[in-house]
Amino acid sequence: MGMLRSRGWRLVGSVALAATLTAAGCANDTDTASTPTTAASTGDDRSTTTAEATTTAPERSCDQEPTVSPVEAAPVAATPSDVDVTSFDGTTIRLHWFPAPGDDRHPTVLMGPGWSQPGSTLAQDPILFGALGIAGMNDAGYNVLTWDPRGFGESTGLASVNDPEREGRDVQVLLDWVAEQPVAVVDRPGDPRVGMVGASYGGGIQLTVAAIDCRVDALVPSLAWHSLRTSLHKSETVKAGWAGFLNTAAVTFGGRLDPHISSAAESGVGQGILSDEDREWFISRGPGDLIDQVSVPTLFVQGTVDTLFTLDEAVVNYESLRSRNVPTAMIWFCGGHGTCLTDEGDATLVNERSFAWLDKYLKGNDSADTGDRVDVVDQNAKHWTAADYPVELADPVTAEGAGELTLDATSAAGPLAAPRSGANDILSGSVLAITPSKAATALEVKIDPGKVDALALGAPRLEMSYSGTTPAGDRPTRVFAQLVDDDTGIVLGNQITPVDIVLDGTQRDVSVDLELISFHLQPGHTVTLQLVATTVAYAQPRLGGSLDASKISISLPVAKDVTPG
Repeated sequence: MGMLRSRGWRLVGSVALAATLTAAGCANDTDTASTPTTAASTGDDRSTTTAEATTTAPERSCDQEPTVSPVEAAPVAATPSDVDVTSFDGTTIRLHWFPAPGDDRHPTVLMGPGWSQPGSTLAQDPILFGALGIAGMNDAGYNVLTWDPRGFGESTGLASVNDPEREGRDVQVLLDWVAEQPVAVVDRPGDPRVGMVGASYGGGIQLTVAAIDCRVDALVPSLAWHSLRTSLHKSETVKAGWAGFLNTAAVTFGGRLDPHISSAAESGVGQGILSDEDREWFISRGPGDLIDQVSVPTLFVQGTVDTLFTLDEAVVNYESLRSRNVPTAMIWFCGGHGTCLTDEGDATLVNERSFAWLDKYLKGNDSADTGDRVDVVDQNAKHWTAADYPVELADPVTAEGAGELTLDATSAAGPLAAPRSGANDILSGSVLAITPSKAATALEVKIDPGKVDALALGAPRLEMSYSGTTPAGDRPTRVFAQLVDDDTGIVLGNQITPVDIVLDGTQRDVSVDLELISFHLQPGHTVTLQLVATTVAYAQPRLGGSLDASKISISLPVAKDVTPG
């Protein structure tokens, strides 16, 4: 891989990044915690948040004086907020600049847009997934910079899915530009005090940039991913529903895409598989292992009904930061890339916690209430909090069964017929066609919680002994597992998990963790495991033949050390 060359720091590409961070000028010291710097100071220290009271926050500083070349920038005529900057490879990046009122210096927040979208402006500032808005951040004393990522809006180049060596380096140039602005707080020349917010594509870019540039000071990634392999291609099974949705959105809005994106969408939907080249290309779009280089305070926000970037994506990222004593917290809400079919609950919580996180780590406001380290919501809009994740577990709720499943299109999960009445999540009506729902024909196992009155939190475990046959073909052999609330008929979190099986007539065993859930178990309220042959969420597997399960075991994790709100 080539060099990542910013105007302020020179960082080796992602394969060798871990070995070169110190030489590149990003140093971590986990033994010292102190107060964030002011505009006139020259350090970049950190103090603990409420959620980090029992740990020592890392002192993190760019320990070499950056050599910053002037950014090539040109104001856009008749649009005072817009500036075209030239990135490292000549690509033009359109930025939108909204300084806080007055002439004083303020910290700056970079807000990336969702996939296929240009950067938000004051005139067109949609608040998606509980994210922060430009006007609100200005009122709170933050400069705001948004931008059109390469390949979208008025920026040139090809969209490359937050590649560290392309979109990541583009944002490094934006950091250089912010450092030149007279109203921006800088810790020293070339090093602006900067936080990042944004959802989905605008969440993923935060982790990429923070991994390669130590000038970023705080993150609030909403609905981001850890790996595009585990999120888009779980168990080597293409999320064909989302692949088609995202590719269509990009084309509709005039996006200019790297050929791998269109190729993967075409083969994923058409054949249910990816080429080795496309698979490796998406895996390299991180953050993946680069998450281990993110060492700034980070609030992860993820949706319980997000079927694109599921809860596990945030958990893996969160656990990396926690293992290194980096200040971090995690909120789960009913929303995201999906539709909330139950009560959404407090719609202001994400917004309030996000502002508190920025106030704590960009302004140094020690009184900012960042809440509990872990805050999750169940199907009844009740919040449960915990000191950490994973939580301590009690005895699981278990069930067993057996049966046969005919592998044809009549055994299908989804599409969803209609959104919840009164739903106001942004995607509620747009994703019905790719959302799993209770199947009319399925192999089922009833799960009775007995006397348990507790939160099922984490990944249910499915174990199965089976045999079966299917006609020859190129498509993979899969079944899909989902859990259904018998009171409402709703699939828990809208989540369904592919199960990789081999149907050659031989008796075999398979064990798999299902997608994470947050569900309040109560006496008298049962849940049903459904195994189905196909689903609108994933590419159609090879159909024909049957699955004979001689034993099915399902185990639901029961949280022990969580506090109901």
